[in-house]
Amino acid sequence: MENPETTQFLDQFEKIRARTLRVARCIPPAQIEWTFKPGRFTLGDLLRHIAGTERYMWAENARFQPSRYPGHAKELAEGHDAVFAYFDRLHRESMEIFKQLTDDDLHKKTVTPDGASITLWKWLRLMTEHEIHHRGQIYIYLAMLEIPTPPLYGLTEEQVHERSK
Repeated sequence: MENPETTQFLDQFEKIRARTLRVARCIPPAQIEWTFKPGRFTLGDLLRHIAGTERYMWAENARFQPSRYPGHAKELAEGHDAVFAYFDRLHRESMEIFKQLTDDDLHKKTVTPDGASITLWKWLRLMTEHEIHHRGQIYIYLAMLEIPTPPLYGLTEEQVHERSK
């Protein structure tokens, strides 16, 4: 059976993930656990957090199950390669769950970790906002480290300004 709303969501989410991966792949292996201040997310924490919430919170809630979020500790995936393997694996697992959704499922209520009842499509929209928020943190961290990053949509601000004249 065709599920156009689900298909549209999956397509959009994969584009969001591709943009996140483009900047995340700029993280040098030696900087994977860098943070600007003790007690704050490291770059690795950000990736483990995005992956863990996607798979164990949003994907579980999409199955109308409670959150099983494991946190973002290094013990989940330590080292550059392990962090990216974890990130990729949990995304694949999540997408398999999301692909099972019907358009009718998107209009059912699910329960968030704080006990709120919300329509699933609205909850999944918040998942994309969550990822975009943390992607922005990755951009800022890399800027602090003076590591070049790709433009988000193909052009830098300077290129858009120049072409707008």
